[in-house]
Amino acid sequence: MRKLSDHIEMAAAEYWQETGNAELAPRWIAEYFQDCGVMDDYPNQNLIGFHALVQKALTLNIERADKVARLQREKSGRNKP
Repeated sequence: MRKLSDHIEMAAAEYWQETGNAELAPRWIAEYFQDCGVMDDYPNQNLIGFHALVQKALTLNIERADKVARLQREKSGRNKP
């Protein structure tokens, strides 16, 4: 049985990789919720709550990636003569 946080992070990463969208699609998360064992591992977890948690993780991951990219651009800009 995976931890709920593992399911959340995996769903966010997989969604971003598959779609590149920042807004989580309801049908996609419903299929993930059912097919990837979240329902089996956490029968008391509802889909709406899971959707909110994955959306939050997705948003944080995108913001983090944007920050890293911005810092790398700034760093490369400072290294040019």
